[in-house]
Amino acid sequence: MKGKVVAVCISDRKGVPKKEIPAGRLIAGHGLEGDAHAGAWHRQVSLLALESIEKMQALGLKVKPGSFAENITTAGIELTALPVGTRLKVGKEVLLEVSQIGKECHTRCAIYYQAGDCVMPRKGIFARVLQGGTVRPGDEIEVLPAEEEGK
Repeated sequence: MKGKVVAVCISDRKGVPKKEIPAGRLIAGHGLEGDAHAGAWHRQVSLLALESIEKMQALGLKVKPGSFAENITTAGIELTALPVGTRLKVGKEVLLEVSQIGKECHTRCAIYYQAGDCVMPRKGIFARVLQGGTVRPGDEIEVLPAEEEGK
């Protein structure tokens, strides 16, 4: 299964929409350089499908890539169907590993109040950066199987 990167987005604070950038540098074991969510934890990078954003636009919401605080907006891949452990090769260099599907929101963040809803808890996924590199809109995303134990 293959898809593509539609947008790369960062913010310097958590809980706010992210802004699109022309390219981003993913750092192994850390996340997207300059992003508030980067760090040594399991949710280093967030991904959300453009198809989910378009559904919200169809409801009349004025949203775009980055509105739901995702780092990478994708197209052509049903992200929530990917099991934890699935690997994603992004562009020529980057290797991600899906670490979480969706998330629990304990409070309604600024995104919810600005957009009227937040699809990230239901439709977003999170990944660890196994191999870093540059990612930009137009890069191909290839879905790879999870690594088997003992290999």
